[in-house]
Amino acid sequence: MNKSTIASKPVIQIRGLRKSFGENYVLRDLDLDLQEGENLVVLGKSGSGKSVLIKCIIGLIVPDAGNIEVFGEEITDYSHDELDKMRLEVGFLFQSNALYDSMTVRENLEFPLRRHQSKLLKVNETELVLEALSNVGLADTIDMMPSELSGGMRKRIALARTLILKPKIILYDEPTTGLDPITAKEISSLMMDIQKKYKASSIIISHDMNCVKITSNRIVLLIDGKGYITGTYDELSKSNDPKIKQFFD
Repeated sequence: MNKSTIASKPVIQIRGLRKSFGENYVLRDLDLDLQEGENLVVLGKSGSGKSVLIKCIIGLIVPDAGNIEVFGEEITDYSHDELDKMRLEVGFLFQSNALYDSMTVRENLEFPLRRHQSKLLKVNETELVLEALSNVGLADTIDMMPSELSGGMRKRIALARTLILKPKIILYDEPTTGLDPITAKEISSLMMDIQKKYKASSIIISHDMNCVKITSNRIVLLIDGKGYITGTYDELSKSNDPKIKQFFD
């Protein structure tokens, strides 16, 4: 599999991240680096803290302890306005897509542009919407409603909305969940196209091993809230460690 050469400059650096909900300790002193231009897959069982991790990065969940640096800046104490500014450069693809059912595709994509209007000067909204839709192969859906689209098309529209602000980092939360195998493979290939076109750095939460194989430059395996091991798909798939083998068998 041909993948771009990865630089060694971390765009996200996490140290000692902890998060619990009552007596349930989800993240325990987690360390993690995302390199510039890299697709990093976070792999783990349900409830292992994968989604909590990226919600901490985007500021939707406040960690109990630890440090999160994005582009070299500590964000754990960011104000609402500071987080809002950061989200111009860090896109988040929700597992549920989070499209507004009452809005057309055009209106769904215009929403983040208008939300950040004060920071985006002289933006041609229609041009950006059409560019984002063209990037996911769905320019002809611009005036359709989400209810008129298939599951795979809705996922592409959600991805287009994530891309419209041209983020430097993309966080994917289970991007192929609920999709049939063919559509899931198409979405995985699209994610690779985006990495190449935008030179984006991405953290991908997934338990779909086909998606993991297609998209990952590197994998971190989360066990008991910690990074158990890091390596490429080929490296981890050859391991004889039972805790690793269970994901690749």
